[in-house]
Amino acid sequence: MLKLHDASPGCHYQPALDQLREVLNRTLLGKSHVVEMVLACLLARGHLLFDDLPGLGKTTLAKAVAHAVGGRFARVQCTPDLLPSDITGFNLFNQQTRAFEFCEGPVFCDVLLADEINRATPRTQSALFEAMAERQVTTDNQCRRLSETFFVIATQNPVESHGAYPLPEAQLDRFAMKLRIGYPDRTSELDMLASHVGAPPDAPELPQVINPAQLRGLQHHVATVDVALPVREYLVDLAQATRQHKEVGLGVSPRGLITWQRVAQARAHLQGRGYATPDDVRHVATPVLAVRLTGSFESAEQLIQEILESVVVPVWPRPA
Repeated sequence: MLKLHDASPGCHYQPALDQLREVLNRTLLGKSHVVEMVLACLLARGHLLFDDLPGLGKTTLAKAVAHAVGGRFARVQCTPDLLPSDITGFNLFNQQTRAFEFCEGPVFCDVLLADEINRATPRTQSALFEAMAERQVTTDNQCRRLSETFFVIATQNPVESHGAYPLPEAQLDRFAMKLRIGYPDRTSELDMLASHVGAPPDAPELPQVINPAQLRGLQHHVATVDVALPVREYLVDLAQATRQHKEVGLGVSPRGLITWQRVAQARAHLQGRGYATPDDVRHVATPVLAVRLTGSFESAEQLIQEILESVVVPVWPRPA
């Protein structure tokens, strides 16, 4: 009989997590499923790619995350003339001290919004590789550490392709998941319009819910969520299925598989459990695999469903 852990070791984080969820749901009305995935990505120490149209709240959501966790927010508007040093920073000669001083780039923050990332050239896109994978940047042979909770939210427009540079597979694999927000429903849009009647031009700053130290504690706790052998075997079988599917050029890499497990652990914690189940794995499959499989989002969803149906779900013992 498998021994399953309950959520008690992390229960003291639950009030802060509930507040964080409530703040983000107030920011993005009618999109609770998107908020849950954003939280799962954040708790799994991943990075997030939004593949969606402009004006749906991606920037607002990124700012809300930064404010709610008490972190620094930075934004990069990606354009073809953006240089790698515009992201990582550069050395500047100080005439008074007669020495070079490092000017930090926008990656030295807690939440970075890389807007229209596919507008930047491949050389500039690659400047984010080291930052996203290792939370550090190397400039002039000197390594500089980034925030331990460094979180990238990147956006790309799926409609306009003129002047865009598609992200290579190596960079896509640095993202934990790809999401779409989509248009809000009628009720949510009515509530949104009502909230802006008589409101000042500048929206009020959202409250800080937790601090970066508490976020690190949450992330470390999520990493301890139990993943029993049958669930790990299920993950491996699904990864093998992506590599063997005739319509998939590149299957899930080992790094992608580790990310998938981390996101499943985060989803289990968000559900109030100290152990992950096959349902957690399936629930996060679409956003995790969508960023790793080629094609449109709609075709990827169909493909992912085929892959999930091709692997037998293990019999899972329920906790007593």
